[in-house]
Amino acid sequence: MTEKKKSTAPVSSVGADGEQPIMKNHTEIIANETAKNNLQATNCPEKSGQGGGLQTVSMTELYDTVYPPRTPVVDGFLYGGTYLFVGAPKVGKSFFMGQLAYHVAMGLPLWNYPVRKGTVLYLALEDDYARLIIIDTLQKVREVGGDRYSYSSDYEIVTKLKSFSDKYGVCLLVVHHTRKLESEDSFDMISGTNGLLGAADGAFIMHKKKQTDNTAVMDIVGRDQPDQELTIEFDREQCIWKFQKAETELWKQPPNPLLEAINEFLTEEMQEWEGTATELLKQLPDMQLSANVLSRRLNVVNSQLFNDYGIFYDNKPGHERKIILKRLEPKT
Repeated sequence: MTEKKKSTAPVSSVGADGEQPIMKNHTEIIANETAKNNLQATNCPEKSGQGGGLQTVSMTELYDTVYPPRTPVVDGFLYGGTYLFVGAPKVGKSFFMGQLAYHVAMGLPLWNYPVRKGTVLYLALEDDYARLIIIDTLQKVREVGGDRYSYSSDYEIVTKLKSFSDKYGVCLLVVHHTRKLESEDSFDMISGTNGLLGAADGAFIMHKKKQTDNTAVMDIVGRDQPDQELTIEFDREQCIWKFQKAETELWKQPPNPLLEAINEFLTEEMQEWEGTATELLKQLPDMQLSANVLSRRLNVVNSQLFNDYGIFYDNKPGHERKIILKRLEPKT
């Protein structure tokens, strides 16, 4: 007998032949800086609750915390974290997962959204092939037995997945099904309890008015991206979803005067700077801020500083806390 070999199915048709809007391709590789910045709690076991006690943090430490930047996978559409992608059986979820995976792997724009090129792992658990990290579907990775559909159980499973994505600074997209009952709020159609959405960073709900329709609506909600409602159409010849329209124009964050000033301060000749908040304020004369306020604002907006300007921010604790600025991408 000859041994039957498993092979990965080619997906050349996924997103490759479809007409896409003419846009400038983003070639930046998804950064790994987020993984580095997520180690604050693990570096302090006495405060992280690892010893069995309650985790505590002072207000001073809270204000001085540098929040890790959320690196977009698809700008304005999908960011690092854990999200649910929900739709009825056979609505076309897996086709869209393949299309999304292709665009991220190739760094090609998805409809009107710029894409940052990165490595994709697609765990296609409902077929024989393994092709951001996509789990298709949630039901295949849930523990068997127990109280499977309670709020606490739903919250726990997504919390574990989110902990994984946060620890390694990746985007985890979990495919799930909708319930059969219709609802005015599409997010109430998620199969299970509100614990799923409550623990996730966001969710995508894909639904049709009729099962036989080629057109579907995708509702999007999340912590990092604006709420959106997209209308998409399935091309049965190419097996890809094509963009039709968005109910609202994509929201763009307004320019931040502080970040604009820092972008101008770091020149092509001086791409790195280190010093105290007071010293930085002397270099930014138009910023009418105190040193403490400057540090705390940078702790909060460092994600925008990194994503919009390619400038990495960190600080060194000590007698005089030092601010570190480093340009990682060419000035625009």
